[in-house]
Amino acid sequence: LGSFVVSIIPGLQKEEQEAVEKRGCQVLTALKKLSKDNEPPVIAVLGSGGGLRAHIACLGVLSELKTLGLLDAVTYLSGVSGSTWALSSFYTKDGNTEDIEAELKHRFDQKEWDFKHSLEKTVEAGKLENYSLTDFWAYIVVSKQTRELQDSCLSSMTKHVEEGTLPYPIFAAIDDDLHRDHKEKAQNPWFEFTPHHAGYPALGAYIPIAHFGSKFMEGRLVRPEPERDLSFLKGLWGSALASLEEIKNFILEKPPAVVRGAVGHHRRRPSVMVLGMYNVWTQSERQPPGSLGDDEVSETALRWLAEMAQDWNNVSPEDQGKFLEQLVQCFMKLEEHSGLKILDTFKVLIKTGVCCFKWEWGTIYNFLYKHGDIEEKEMSNRELLHLVDAGFAINSPYPLVLLPARNVQLILSFDFSAGDPFETIRSTAKYCHDHKIPFPLLEEAKLKEWSAAPKSCYILKGEKGPVVMHFPLFNIDTCGADIQKLSETYDTFKMADSYTLDLVTQLLRLSKENVSKNKETILSQIRSMA
Repeated sequence: LGSFVVSIIPGLQKEEQEAVEKRGCQVLTALKKLSKDNEPPVIAVLGSGGGLRAHIACLGVLSELKTLGLLDAVTYLSGVSGSTWALSSFYTKDGNTEDIEAELKHRFDQKEWDFKHSLEKTVEAGKLENYSLTDFWAYIVVSKQTRELQDSCLSSMTKHVEEGTLPYPIFAAIDDDLHRDHKEKAQNPWFEFTPHHAGYPALGAYIPIAHFGSKFMEGRLVRPEPERDLSFLKGLWGSALASLEEIKNFILEKPPAVVRGAVGHHRRRPSVMVLGMYNVWTQSERQPPGSLGDDEVSETALRWLAEMAQDWNNVSPEDQGKFLEQLVQCFMKLEEHSGLKILDTFKVLIKTGVCCFKWEWGTIYNFLYKHGDIEEKEMSNRELLHLVDAGFAINSPYPLVLLPARNVQLILSFDFSAGDPFETIRSTAKYCHDHKIPFPLLEEAKLKEWSAAPKSCYILKGEKGPVVMHFPLFNIDTCGADIQKLSETYDTFKMADSYTLDLVTQLLRLSKENVSKNKETILSQIRSMA
């Protein structure tokens, strides 16, 4: 076991360097077709977070880049949160965007979701020592949102990447323990995943992706664990509710009175918030009120469960008994529909309940535990890590592609964020200023002006560093006067059941138009680079 060691080296990992060099040949061929014969620039395409909206829009962007012949000129693809869901589909389908689109439309048209398989995966994950809310979120919530479960692993993506036929992918997360202590000022919280490795780019500390989740000590593998599948990783990369403050704000802002009533002001009662969130989630099923139905837990029953959990200490013993009886009924329904044993589902219930009270997400063994070559004790003293959605730091993976070793010269930044479409730019500029990383200087007055009526593309240049082309999803060029309406239609927390085929098709079309309208502008920037 000890032969597998943690890699701590400056610059690129060997596997990435070799893959990028092969990709360079592909890029050069593509650029010649696009009338550029010089040394190929290193181009990175970034997709921001934004839940299901980002997932669908990012697929539209990738599809149109491929159709226009621009994707072959790209060296890196990187994403945060919902965009990582799109990248997962893109690579597992070998970049076949036509098939990916067809399957996406079919899943949402038929409203497919394999609940039994999702529950089986959750129960299986519940047997793991480091089970956390991320497991439940991944297999129950994200699988329903995306309407797919991916049993394959990240390491299975290597073939086309190593051959250079597809861009090199980078998936973003952050170390929540470090982020909470240091916020956006620190570099160390950023954590990356590729088909070859996982680790901290600021430290140059990595392990092979196949050993992500295994137990290390003093830099050596002491207990291997099976590689986690893409469904789990998608839950980790897109764990949008891992922040207690975020979920509290989200639930309290939602109109259903039952949610506000269930949550109240109990900031220290995350279990109540989970029930509130689950209540909102199930409302998308359009269930009639009433007691437990034959097929699913009803809205009224969930409301009652949430209210009971809120006031547990003030509830009579009789009502406490009814609460527990109702809870058991819920899990008996799960057993009835899934064929799983009630004991297995009950164990998952207990583990999930404990994680709720601890508010524990993304629990993974720390591969730097007791590593003697790590100066920062906060990195080597912890036996466990807690990795969450990188959008809590910056909702686009700029810090990962701005590593000097990657030498990215042109960034195509597709922003699917809710709210201000320039917040990712603003946050990145501050991050780069704090860490002395070259990035275009920005005027706050300009950003506010652009945000009031965003166009489809902005070009940002500095004296040093990459050129950044920024593409807001909803803009006056493709959406006209409907920006606000579309933003509300495709709200970040919009549930999958309310996504009709027409809404999916419209979002794909809008994201594609954002690329096609700016094809010549993109080509112009590529050609201008020496």
